[in-house]
Amino acid sequence: MNKVKFAVVGCGNIGRRHIAVVDAEPNAELVAISDIDESICEEQSQLYNNVSWYNDYHQLLVNTDCDFVNICTPHYLHKEMTLTAIAEGKNVLVEKPMALSVEDCEEMNKAAKEAGVKLYVVKQNRFNTPVRLLKQLLDSGKLGQVYMVKCDVLWNRYQGYYDESPWRGKKALEGGALFTQVSHFIDLLVWWFGDVIDAKTHLSTKSHEIEIEDCGNASIVFDSGTMGAITWTTSVYSKNYEGSITIVGENGTIKIGGKYLNKIEYWDVQAWPLDTTIEYTDKPNLYGKYQGTSSNHPFVIEHIIQNFNQDTGDVVEGTEGIKSIKAIEMIYNNAKLY
Repeated sequence: MNKVKFAVVGCGNIGRRHIAVVDAEPNAELVAISDIDESICEEQSQLYNNVSWYNDYHQLLVNTDCDFVNICTPHYLHKEMTLTAIAEGKNVLVEKPMALSVEDCEEMNKAAKEAGVKLYVVKQNRFNTPVRLLKQLLDSGKLGQVYMVKCDVLWNRYQGYYDESPWRGKKALEGGALFTQVSHFIDLLVWWFGDVIDAKTHLSTKSHEIEIEDCGNASIVFDSGTMGAITWTTSVYSKNYEGSITIVGENGTIKIGGKYLNKIEYWDVQAWPLDTTIEYTDKPNLYGKYQGTSSNHPFVIEHIIQNFNQDTGDVVEGTEGIKSIKAIEMIYNNAKLY
């Protein structure tokens, strides 16, 4: 099997994670990187066998023979860069959020279909051990009817997190906290319970000087009939508290949590007792030259390679990735500001 060639656009925190994961994957080859900051490009190139780098991603696309371009840039650039890569005949893996509107996502999906290339979206939390176990339970039907689901994303982002960036906290460039901090949680909710068909939302900015919300509550309904509630904030004192999802079903109650949905905190299911001999808590990942939180990006790359070569593997294509953007858009469109 020939190695699948990847180029990474954007060498910030997430981009460096992608670079390290691709470099460590035996069936992948890192062939080029790009960032507007030349010093970051030089640093990463030296770390990874003097890989070719470009200050302009257009030059990377024109001059690089690659199978995939990984878009790891700020949210507002995802659409433009994806469409440009597709126009050059490249397959694309875009980080979350896929884009900042349903309209942009639809344009991206249409372009990929017309060009005959693949468009994937990074949804690494689907590989978390507790998440996969819960998905198996839901698919089995043993939980019965799911009455309610509660999602809490209670994190800390200090003012400097926004101040040090030209795009964070900006409505037109970041979109809102749902796109940044809550996107993966909403993806899981839609994956499990279907499209959001109704929402009532309250938003407020309490503790930061930013254009977007730092506190939010939403009451939602899924097309499966499941009722949902989402509470999110970046105003938790000092450090991240938790990211959790609690499910109340006909035949059981479950909570998965920890800081990154990496721990089973409660499991009481009638027909599916938890096997206590198995370790269900994901640990922080060390891949190659990068130490990260429990993110499971290696599984994303591994399964994309499987899908590219053999049309197998658990992947999220753009037609699936758009669903969480539809949910976020509905939640924000039904918001009251306080």
